[in-house]
Amino acid sequence: MKETEQNRLKFESNYKSFESFHIRNEQDREIYNAQPFKKDISILFVPGDCKIRIDFREFSTTQPTLFFCGYQRIQVLEGKNIIILNYSRDFYCIQIHDAEVACDGLLFNNAGQFPATELSAVENPVIENLFSEIGKELSLNDSSMEEMVRILLKQIIIRATRLWKRQQLPLQVSELPAEVEFYRNFNQLVEIHFKQWHTVSDYAEAMGLTAKTLSNKFKRLNLTQPNELIKARIILEAKRLLCFTDWSVKEIAYELGYDDPAYFNRLFTGKAGDSPAIFKKKFLEGKNVQ
Repeated sequence: MKETEQNRLKFESNYKSFESFHIRNEQDREIYNAQPFKKDISILFVPGDCKIRIDFREFSTTQPTLFFCGYQRIQVLEGKNIIILNYSRDFYCIQIHDAEVACDGLLFNNAGQFPATELSAVENPVIENLFSEIGKELSLNDSSMEEMVRILLKQIIIRATRLWKRQQLPLQVSELPAEVEFYRNFNQLVEIHFKQWHTVSDYAEAMGLTAKTLSNKFKRLNLTQPNELIKARIILEAKRLLCFTDWSVKEIAYELGYDDPAYFNRLFTGKAGDSPAIFKKKFLEGKNVQ
């Protein structure tokens, strides 16, 4: 089934869904922000001079930029001529098709939370054309439309992954495929196990290393230390559960694998700067929390 509106093109079939939402003006922005949250994968094509909030972080763009979000809450605060692709995991699963695009642990499911990829004057028209072609395909009543959209989507992801590695990773990592895979593997493990595994030793063992070796390798490659990445992912999930559910702090602590809620409270306060209760209160009051 295909749904068409002035600013929205949508395809649905069984459990698969794919949507292109074009924000042209303030009214479109309000419509998009007012939508109920869905656990979709999202890719944003944003021109310069825009402001986006992803979960609890704000990003201001000064040049064309792509944002990649997996099951994250997005608000468009400022800007126009923004195109947002939302699609279900059943439409295209990056884990199942990891060998095709190799973006899991980089563009998506990255414990360091770097979802932005800036586009150069050379890359921008290429990406812009791919988004335009997706819109044209969604407008067609053609049996091959679904697969064509998937092919175009993969091109966007592959190009963005190449750019992301050059922009976000140190040179000694980005130019060595084995080091990129090492970093991706760690991030993938964190995304899968962060609720059960809380120490560097847990991940080091899974990677066939000692905790010291893993930490030293991150240091040698000039990467954020693994312990910081692990804790960052835990705290992000805690913030989501605090602000978007009615769970108590104790329930959240147990959900994230902490049998001692008091310890979890201290950990959250140390990392977030506020206690869980104060953080949630500020969020509900509309204050800017990060």
